[in-house]
Amino acid sequence: MNRTELSALKAWFADYCRSFYSSDAGEQRNISLKELHTRNVCDNITAIARDELLNEDRQVLAEVVALFHDVGRFPQYRQYKTFKDSESTNHAALSARVLLESNVLAGFPKDEREIIVQSVRLHNVFAVPGKISPEVELFLKLVRDADKLDIWRVFIEYYALPEEERASAVGLGFPDLPFCSEEVLACLDSGRMVNLAMLKTMNDFKLLQLSWVFDLNFAASFRLLEERDYVGGIAATLPMNGRIEALARRLRRHVEERVASHDAFKRSAREYRS
Repeated sequence: MNRTELSALKAWFADYCRSFYSSDAGEQRNISLKELHTRNVCDNITAIARDELLNEDRQVLAEVVALFHDVGRFPQYRQYKTFKDSESTNHAALSARVLLESNVLAGFPKDEREIIVQSVRLHNVFAVPGKISPEVELFLKLVRDADKLDIWRVFIEYYALPEEERASAVGLGFPDLPFCSEEVLACLDSGRMVNLAMLKTMNDFKLLQLSWVFDLNFAASFRLLEERDYVGGIAATLPMNGRIEALARRLRRHVEERVASHDAFKRSAREYRS
C-alpha cells in the first residue's frame, strides 16, 4: 500500500463523513468530533510507527487502520444518538462491517485487508487477544495506543467546556456525582486496567481513562503521553484529595519510568551496533 492509495482512501473517508453531516448543531458537533478524532489518531499512529522504524509501506498500512478504526461511530450515532456501545452496538464490529460492505478495500491484497479489518474489529477489546497473528497484533497495538492518546485529548477538552458547548454523546451518560468508587480506585492502586462494567460515576470513567497508562505498548506512546501531560489533565478534573494526588503521582512516575526504560534500551542498542 502506498501514499497515492492512502490519499484515495482519505478522500473516500471524507465523503463518507459528509454523508452523516447534520443541520442540527448539536448532532453535527458529535460528528465533527469523531472526524477530528480520526485525523488525530492517524497523526498519532504515524508518529509511533516512525519511532518504531517501520518501513514506508507499513507506516501507510498503520495509517489506514487508524483512518478506518471508527467508521462505525457515524452510523452508530445516527441510529442511536450515543457513542455508548452497551446501549447501542459494538462500534468496532460495526466499523469492520462497514469496511466489508462498502468494498472500499476490494483492490488491496488479501493479507493487507485482513490486517486492516481485524485490527479495526478488535481495537476496542479490553485486552489484546492471544490467538492472533503477529502482524495483526502489531497493528492492533499501534491503533490502540494511537486511539488512547487522542481520547485523552478529547476528554480533557470536553471536561473544560461549559455544558452547552460539549459534544453530547461524549460523556456516555454517567452521572456526575462527587465521589469515586472504591472498587475502581483499588484497581488503579494495584496497577490494573479498570473494566467498564465497574463504573458508577463520571469520576469512575475518568479513573478508567487514567488506567489506560497500564495498557500502552510503545516507547513513543509513553513519550507523547508524558509530553502532553494527559495524566495531569485528567487528574485535575477529579475531586482532589490525598488519595487522588498520590495516585496521579504514581501514574506519572510509571510513565516516566517507562520513558526512561525505553530510552535506556535504545541507547544500549546504539552502543551495541557501534
